[in-house]
Amino acid sequence: MLAFEALRAVDERDAYANLVLPPLLRKAREKEGPEKFDARDAALATELVYGTLRRQGTYDAIIADCVDRPLREVDPPVLDVLSLGVHQLLGTRIPSHAAVSASVELARVVLGDGRAKFVNAVLRKVARDDLDGWLERVAPPYDEDPEDHLAVVHSHPRWVVSALWDSLGGGRAGIEELLAADNERPEVTLVARPGRATREELLGEEAAVPGRWSPYAVRLSEGGEPGAVDAVRENRAGVQDEGSQLVALALANAPLDGPDRRWLDGCAGPGGKAALLGALAAERGAFLLASEKQPHRAGLVARALDGNPGPYQVIAADGTRPAWRPGSFDRVLVDVPCTGLGALRRRPEARWRRRPEDLDGFAPLQRGLLRNALEAVRVGGVVAYATCSPHLAETRAVVTDVLKQHPGTELLDARPLLPGVPGLGEGPDVQLWPHVHGTDAMYLALLRRTS
Repeated sequence: MLAFEALRAVDERDAYANLVLPPLLRKAREKEGPEKFDARDAALATELVYGTLRRQGTYDAIIADCVDRPLREVDPPVLDVLSLGVHQLLGTRIPSHAAVSASVELARVVLGDGRAKFVNAVLRKVARDDLDGWLERVAPPYDEDPEDHLAVVHSHPRWVVSALWDSLGGGRAGIEELLAADNERPEVTLVARPGRATREELLGEEAAVPGRWSPYAVRLSEGGEPGAVDAVRENRAGVQDEGSQLVALALANAPLDGPDRRWLDGCAGPGGKAALLGALAAERGAFLLASEKQPHRAGLVARALDGNPGPYQVIAADGTRPAWRPGSFDRVLVDVPCTGLGALRRRPEARWRRRPEDLDGFAPLQRGLLRNALEAVRVGGVVAYATCSPHLAETRAVVTDVLKQHPGTELLDARPLLPGVPGLGEGPDVQLWPHVHGTDAMYLALLRRTS
């Protein structure tokens, strides 16, 4: 029931599972008590929700083969029950009879007896084969339609497969590895904020291991709970993907010509990079201005920076209509709004919501934010353009266009500023990948203003 409620919220309210699920789990624990609803129950509910969302495209193709009507004519609540059932049958070790029985009982409670019979009939058809058998049946052969084959097998919209393939530069092995990585459960990564916590302190926690690339990163193995870590509760550490940490570190360590006293995070919400930048700036006696357009997100930034040892200020301001004078800053970060195609491991529902036309909506904003960032930095200062999308229209195309309009700007080689990180390509910009680096697919370009 809990997993069904979460899927309905995602479908009906365009909610995100990572925001909907925690309060539902909390409510279940309070209602049932820890004896009846324990960590294993929470883990199963989480797997059912995220697994079903990640594999939605594959499961839709399988369900469509088992019903006698177009899938769009199946009521969404019925489809959610069916998808949960299919995931139990094909994506977990739950015995087939138990998966069918539980799904039919759920359908009876939330949909009624008539629809429960329909659910029972469909799931019994699905149970006749395993996932590999179904994929052989419903996915077109790779040789006939490579993109559609990958879309069905790896449960991504066809246009996303095409875009990611273009970003990778071709080759079947790479795209298969990336799409498979998008369907893996991401590790929880913590950041020890410099001057406030150390990695050694975090490594003292149960199930903690060092991060791969960032000197401040610690990974929690499966079952690790960030809320149980003292440093996280005290805001001295936070949850932050290692790719996000690397972007902040690259900007902080980029070579400057001249003073290093004023830093700007121009798109600071929800505050992860701002908190790390603020801690790094404090070590140098530098001031950080964290700006976020949406007031409620600016509140999140203020919370993330609360207790920062150095000088900082959080404001609610639009980066395309700057609240500061030109040339005011030595270092500027713009982590621009984007399609989020680089974080599909964490937000699997995003792949089904995004459309190719969304790129046209983001394009003017991304270019405007980068242009204003270059105006905000002084001559000799550095701007980091970052985005959690590998789509070429949101990465290199933006940087190339803006560089043409700003001849007094040079592109720096960002690769030396990510020491020890392999597979960074030909540069000078950097694209991180889940299947190569174990991070979100963060993009980074560093630009220095020369005149």
